[in-house]
Amino acid sequence: QVQLVESGGGLVQPGGSLRLSCAASGSIFSIDVMRWYRQAPGKQREVVAVISFDGSTNYAESVKGRFTISRDNAKNTVSLQMNSLKPEDTAVYYCNADILFSYGRGFIGSWGQGIQVTVSS
Repeated sequence: QVQLVESGGGLVQPGGSLRLSCAASGSIFSIDVMRWYRQAPGKQREVVAVISFDGSTNYAESVKGRFTISRDNAKNTVSLQMNSLKPEDTAVYYCNADILFSYGRGFIGSWGQGIQVTVSS
């Protein structure tokens, strides 16, 4: 019964910034990898940023140097700071996390509902 809820999306002009946040709640023992995906109209969903439990990160080439993923393990949150936004960043952004519900069992991938980011002048 875990929920991931994204917030912080909206409309921004090219070159602007937005910060997305995702909060996980429910019966959570631990959260391993956390990710941000996005899906633009007519395109496949793609990974844009990944952060491991120890804080190591990976980014899609298209967002390197512009986006920063971070997490707060105490609060079960993950954020995505998006700078120098481009029209091609327009998409629905999804939070994803591998969640351990009880010790000794496997992690389960969980998804947020998605939040719209529109970059347009």
